[in-house]
Amino acid sequence: MKNAIILCSGGLDSATTSYYAKKTLNYQNIIILFFNYQQRTITKEREASQKIAKQLGAEFKEINLKELSTISTSLINSKEQVKQVRRKELKDTKEESDKYYVPCRNTIFLTYALALSESLQLKKKGTWDIFTGFKSEGKETYPDTTKAFVKKINELRKTSTSVDGEIKAPLIEKDKDEIITLAQKLGVKLEDTYSCYANDKMHCGVCLACRLRQEAFYWANIPDKTKYKVKMKDYRKA
Repeated sequence: MKNAIILCSGGLDSATTSYYAKKTLNYQNIIILFFNYQQRTITKEREASQKIAKQLGAEFKEINLKELSTISTSLINSKEQVKQVRRKELKDTKEESDKYYVPCRNTIFLTYALALSESLQLKKKGTWDIFTGFKSEGKETYPDTTKAFVKKINELRKTSTSVDGEIKAPLIEKDKDEIITLAQKLGVKLEDTYSCYANDKMHCGVCLACRLRQEAFYWANIPDKTKYKVKMKDYRKA
C-alpha cells in the first residue's frame, strides 16, 4: 500500500494535489497534514482541509506552530486591512504578493512532515512520500516553492534523515486555471476549498487570493460556485 503525507491548507492547489495523489497516483493510505500558525483564516482553512480528508477517507492531523505567527511579517498573520485588488492589477502582483510571504514557512512545514514520515518509518509503518501543492508562479514565485527548492529539500532529506520517501510537487509546472481544470476531472468539490487571505467566514472576493481564484475559474471556463462577500455581476470588468 502506498503511503502519502499531504501538506494541506484547504486551498485549490493542495486539494487538487490530495485528489491527484489518491485517484491518479493510487496512494491509499493518506494523512492530510494541516498547520496552525495562527493565520487569520484558520477556521475556514481547517474546515476545508477536514472536508478533503473525509472525502478521501484520509486521516486529518493538525500541527500547532503558533510561534511562527510571532515572527511572521505576513498579512496572513496580521489584522491589518488587506488591499482590494482590481482585475487589471493582476498583470503584476509581485508587490502585493510579497506582503503575504511567511518567512521559511514551507521549509518549516516540510521539516515537520519529514519528522512525521521518519517517525512512521521507524515505527515500521512503511515508507511515506510527502506531497505539496506548489504550482507555477512564474517570476513572482516565493523562494520556497520552486523546483530548485524541492530538489534541495530532497537532498536535505537524504543527508539528514532516514526517510526513504520522496518530497513531491506534482502540480509545480501548472498554472492555476490548469489546476482547476484538473480538479474538475478528479472530482474535487471546488466550492468546498478555501483560498481567501482576509476573511475567516467566507471568501471576501477582493483580496489577492480571491482575485487569483476568480481569474483561474474565468480562464479555465469553469463556473465558479464560490460564495464571495463582495459579488461581481461581471468579473471581467471588476
